[in-house]
Amino acid sequence: MLDWISANFSNLLKNIDAIIFYSIGGEQGLPIIVLWLISGALFFTIRMQFINLRAFKHAVDVVLGKYDDKNEEGEVSHFEALATALSGTVGLGNIAGVAIAISVGGPGAAFWMTLAGFLGMSTKFIECSLAQKYRIFHPNGTVTGGPMYYLSIGLADIGQKKLGQILAVMFAFLNILATLGSSSIFQSNQSQVVVANILPFVAEKTWIYGLLLVLIVGLVIIGGIQRIAAVAAAIVPAMCGIYFLAGLWVILSNFTAIPNALASILHSAFIPQAMVGGFAGALVQGFRRAAFSNEAGLGVAAIAHATAKTDEPIREGIVALLEPFIDTIIICNITALVVIITGAYNNPEFANFGGSELTLAAFASVITWFPSLLTLCIFLFALSTIISSSYYGQVSWQYLFGDRSVIIYKILFLISIFLGTVIQPETVIKFADSLKIALAFPSLLGAYFLSNKIANDLKNYMKRLQTGEISS
Repeated sequence: MLDWISANFSNLLKNIDAIIFYSIGGEQGLPIIVLWLISGALFFTIRMQFINLRAFKHAVDVVLGKYDDKNEEGEVSHFEALATALSGTVGLGNIAGVAIAISVGGPGAAFWMTLAGFLGMSTKFIECSLAQKYRIFHPNGTVTGGPMYYLSIGLADIGQKKLGQILAVMFAFLNILATLGSSSIFQSNQSQVVVANILPFVAEKTWIYGLLLVLIVGLVIIGGIQRIAAVAAAIVPAMCGIYFLAGLWVILSNFTAIPNALASILHSAFIPQAMVGGFAGALVQGFRRAAFSNEAGLGVAAIAHATAKTDEPIREGIVALLEPFIDTIIICNITALVVIITGAYNNPEFANFGGSELTLAAFASVITWFPSLLTLCIFLFALSTIISSSYYGQVSWQYLFGDRSVIIYKILFLISIFLGTVIQPETVIKFADSLKIALAFPSLLGAYFLSNKIANDLKNYMKRLQTGEISS
């Protein structure tokens, strides 16, 4: 009986996965979900008149605190909101996913990843501006926002109340399942595997690692978004800085190989292998593990940005466009260049390596002791992703079931973390990842409908900024 249930459950998950990743042109074609994300990003970039370029400097100024006002409503600063959102995106996908993308699609995959990151900056701007515009203020001073609210409230404003309610419930339900499966189980599982390579006893006593991780996460998430943001603001700059400097060391140590590596990326980006590997490989096979790495189009980061202290929704949206730049254009390209320059991606000795192992081997070829340091980075990446994702799932739970039952979600989330360290949940992880990517359907559809409102708000904001009405 159990075998029958298991077999049929696995088949059900495979069928759902096949629907979400249905490809135009067969298995090697372009999945509709990828086309949906790319077309959305391209549309928003053009509709917002390349906001990802013209507002970049202003975004940096805002993050540096030049426009902070303690009297504005919200719970966290612009920097803390950005750090929280980044902690949910900068993770194992930047290390393992990129290496897989390069090995599948060749060096040209890096080109398509960079382009996706550039266009994704505009998508993030739209999502997070909407989250600020339609956020909810509670009597106790807390703030809540995200796709559930801009779908239900925003679409009601334009006469699409029923559609908005359906899309909001769909998003919240999918996000809860994805958070419990992908963000908790996968991150704890993969971090345990990597840490065990350095600390062998972890492989033998996985439950000890699981309990330790549960304790750390529990102490953080019990403090709500303010504590989560504070921890993210401390962890994210440190882990990104360590990884960036180590990657730069490897790249500069092979300085003479840089021109050939760049030429290889550009050349192979437009040959058939890279077109398939770049789109289907980089964006689906490689970036699937991190839900397209920067999560532009999925809407989840908007939940963090909704809590920022500001009376200007557009300003927080402008801050959010820095996420794909940091996550994909910088961090992912560091991994790509290291893997390409060292030749690890096509080294027969590493043919059977997984993504993390391939990246470790590439770094170790120049920095022999780096695997230990990278293990620390991976642990921090996983921890920060788990912490921020817990909040995303919590807000979705509160939207569907109310505040009183949120303790049930937190218990389920902590149990999921523990399970990820003691079992091999490949099927559940794959299913949860599919659900996470499916968030793009309700999130982007709502953003399409509401893009005119943001375009008008942006025009007004930029006019006031240029005339000096808005000053630092």
